Amino acid sequence: MSENKVPTILSLETCAQSRLFTIERVQLRFSNGIEREYERMKNHGHGAVMVVPYLNDETLLLIEEYACGTHRYELGFPKGLIDKGETPEQAANRELKEEIGYGAKKLTALKSLAMAPTYFASNMHIFIAQDLYQERLEGDEPEELTVVEWAASDVSGLLANNRFTDGRCVASLLMAERFFAEKE
Repeated sequence: MSENKVPTILSLETCAQSRLFTIERVQLRFSNGIEREYERMKNHGHGAVMVVPYLNDETLLLIEEYACGTHRYELGFPKGLIDKGETPEQAANRELKEEIGYGAKKLTALKSLAMAPTYFASNMHIFIAQDLYQERLEGDEPEELTVVEWAASDVSGLLANNRFTDGRCVASLLMAERFFAEKE
């Protein structure tokens, strides 16, 4: 492993702000004396969760949701921010109830992913949800999300689907597939 020394922050200032994002300008000095200016999005929250829900051993549940960044409907897994005072597990179960109308009796933590570590400090906690039971909570989505059942054995088909493009969803699917393969 690297023994690099973390650069010294010489200055930090807000250079842009919107309703959702704050961009900081960071002036750094590296251990070799070189100074550089970076920009990053300021971390405001408590992280986020994404859940790979299994209705049963044969069926994954996905959501079809409008994605403003691509301006189309995308397939993905339930996800959302961790509210103040919530654990990642509590947030995962809440998001399931809000987005697909199920809670989970069993949540398995897979990994925490940095979403874009070069520019953003937030982490997303990835879970597998099993032993689902019906329960719906009111969510914050502007429209009802479509729940899509997908054969758990058809990972290749999902990866080939041109509406399943979120890198976090792809990573979560592959981690879940590996998790179950290692249990066999």
